[in-house]
Amino acid sequence: MKFLHLYSGDDGKSHIDEMTLESHPGLTELHGAKGVMFRSTPAGDFMDWHHAPRRQYVIMLAGEMEIGLGDGSVHRMGPGDVLFAEDLTGQGHTRRIVSQTPRIAATVPLAD
Repeated sequence: MKFLHLYSGDDGKSHIDEMTLESHPGLTELHGAKGVMFRSTPAGDFMDWHHAPRRQYVIMLAGEMEIGLGDGSVHRMGPGDVLFAEDLTGQGHTRRIVSQTPRIAATVPLAD
């Protein structure tokens, strides 16, 4: 299981850092949320450059996806992985469903 933080850097590009419960104790605290939604995205689906629509957690339940960044790096996520997305400005990122099955994810938008 991975915790990834997707954020906008001062260089105008999106970046990813891996977090752990030990290195980011705030992860173990209660976070205000607006709700939760579940989505299924078909195998092979690709979303070109875009930003996170809001600060949110994306919890992978099934399938695998890759997130592409402007530096050419690609980050794979699978079931049990958690993405904290807050790259709200700059170039953004791409998203590709790389599994043969749909990606199913729970998205938890954070309260402002």
